[in-house]
Amino acid sequence: MSSRDAVLSLSKGFRSSYLDHDTLTAQLEAWRDAFPALVRLVSIGKTPEGRDLWLLTLGADPDRVRPTAWIDGNMHASELAGSSVALAIAEDVLRAHLEPAALDLPAPLLERVRAARFFVLPRMSPDGAECVLKTGRYVRSVPRDERQDRGASRWRSADVDGDGLTLVMRQVDPTGDYVASAAHPELLLARELDDAGPFYRVHPEGTIDAWDGFTIPVPSFVGDNPVDLNRNFPWSWTPTHEQIGAGAFPASEPESRAVVEWAIAHPEIYAWLNLHCFGGVFIRPLGHGPDSKMDQDDLGLWKQIERWAEADTGYPMVSGYEEFLYAPDQPLHGDLTDFAYHQRGTIAYVVELWDLFKRLGLPRPKKFVDYYMNLSRGDLEKLAAWDRDHNHSRIVRPWRTAQHPQLGEVEVGGVDPRFGLWNPPFELLAEVCAAQSRCFLRVAALAPQVNVRTARAVPLGDGLTRIELVVDNTGYLPTYVLASAKKLEWNEPLYADASCDGCALVDAGAGRAKLGHLEGWGRGVGTGANELAHQRSAGNTSCARATWTVRGPGRVRLRAGSCRVGFVEATVEVG
Repeated sequence: MSSRDAVLSLSKGFRSSYLDHDTLTAQLEAWRDAFPALVRLVSIGKTPEGRDLWLLTLGADPDRVRPTAWIDGNMHASELAGSSVALAIAEDVLRAHLEPAALDLPAPLLERVRAARFFVLPRMSPDGAECVLKTGRYVRSVPRDERQDRGASRWRSADVDGDGLTLVMRQVDPTGDYVASAAHPELLLARELDDAGPFYRVHPEGTIDAWDGFTIPVPSFVGDNPVDLNRNFPWSWTPTHEQIGAGAFPASEPESRAVVEWAIAHPEIYAWLNLHCFGGVFIRPLGHGPDSKMDQDDLGLWKQIERWAEADTGYPMVSGYEEFLYAPDQPLHGDLTDFAYHQRGTIAYVVELWDLFKRLGLPRPKKFVDYYMNLSRGDLEKLAAWDRDHNHSRIVRPWRTAQHPQLGEVEVGGVDPRFGLWNPPFELLAEVCAAQSRCFLRVAALAPQVNVRTARAVPLGDGLTRIELVVDNTGYLPTYVLASAKKLEWNEPLYADASCDGCALVDAGAGRAKLGHLEGWGRGVGTGANELAHQRSAGNTSCARATWTVRGPGRVRLRAGSCRVGFVEATVEVG
């Protein structure tokens, strides 16, 4: 069996289906057991329902600290494709080591991928994903409600008609704000002035807590699962009355806290891919200001990644602030990529998987977020037709009469958004996985890479020897990764240590030498690198030298690096 067959034979089907927690666990364990030289598997935490937050470490010599790319998926419970794409990237990293020709990537890029290390958290909300997969219930992130205030009337998700799913309910009502589509009778549309009845009120499938027998509460997208993990991270966190979904305090949830603690313990993370659904778009910093407020060296790097991303996936890349605010001048607070970019100094961004809008042929609005906010009646009918013709009618579902314990007769059904709306249809999942993996492996190849160029002994006479060490950064990125991250207190410059065996340092207190940060060779886009009349390099800022003087024969062990890029070692024989 070839290496490629060995990797693919272990697949549990994540490129064509959405895995439950047990199957996802089996997939990770299969890789760990089959490829111990390339894979580590740890649980970085447990959920309140007892599920592990599994984290893969991938790469040659996976325990060796070096620049590491992070991928996470499924922090929002319904966005299951993120897990599949994260697993596909992990599988392709294994193939890069075991059967590189199968990936059809340029040799220099593959070399960089094999030099890097990867952390993969395929499912940040296993409790939420399990709930969505097994019941269809809408869960934003985690299926729990630990609020202390219980006096308010609220919707509680429940399977009213006993079909095993939790979708929506409708009731005929003269004040109803929805009507049935003439072209697709099962599809409900927002009511317009010239519509004739019947008119419907639409509610979540479930019951009402603290019901007074008359007042029907307004549903919320975080109604009985009030915490959104992507509002619970510490950078720019604000409380729930200012940011819905924020949680009780920053990293109050075990899932987000586990991610924060791991990230802080691993300053070598340089790239961070946060996988969401849906839309078909990459969302980059800044989230709290226009591009004019962004470090311009950072912006040049993003412009380069934008070109690669669109070429590999067909998805555009947009500024979170300029094209993805749901309300003008009201940035989101406490989201993961802000934490990863501003506090951890990483190339952090979101991808909203599944370009449904493009598949429906909808024109691109001026601001990408308007796709979600401004869908017309005709757009929804296009979606219903696509669902019927290309998605086996998985989204628009028939209505069934049921008896509600509080509201009387209702109809249950309507929309099941899991497969085709929130996530790609099973038949298209492999296509999405392949494109996203190819794109992110290119980003991962940007890693800084510190190497020893020379480590030598130069005799000086009288029993003295000069030890000379030269190190290079042969990677695209500088050792501080981002210009904006250079100021972070933990983003230490490189240093070199010399320790002697037999011989001795002439200056016993000079065992450590400062090397400083090393620039990478990459320039990004729009920084003048291709200005034909002024093609110049920035000296030799990608390398550094340190020297020590030792007395007598022996051996000198050298170690150079930093917490950001890990360490390289060399040994010099003296005498």
